Amino acid sequence: MARILLILVVVGLMAYALTDVWGADEDERAGLPRWLWVLLIVLLPLLGAISWIVVRVAARRNNAGPSGPGRGGSRPTPPPRSPRPGPRRPSGPVAPDDDPEFLWRLEQEKRKREREARSHQDATDDDAENN
Repeated sequence: MARILLILVVVGLMAYALTDVWGADEDERAGLPRWLWVLLIVLLPLLGAISWIVVRVAARRNNAGPSGPGRGGSRPTPPPRSPRPGPRRPSGPVAPDDDPEFLWRLEQEKRKREREARSHQDATDDDAENN
């Protein structure tokens, strides 16, 4: 049972490392090409996966470290990362109730109906007073 658990942990760690390598930017891979990381993780599952995680955590710390006075922030700010490939989200509102223009038009129509109802009511009141 312990062997099966150990194998499952190694396979899970390897799968995590492979998917993480595949989605990583070039500056997060410590100068090694993606194919070499994949090869290391597949041929040396435990060592390769652990080394990838260590390198990735170190790269994240270096890229996300605060730079300011007293923090040793002499490095320039890195350029923004390019978006990862994948499904794109629509740039506009998703539903009508999230669309500000649609909500504005609804409000305008509501006000117009209220004005028309008031003017109709006023006309009815005027007719009643005249009779």
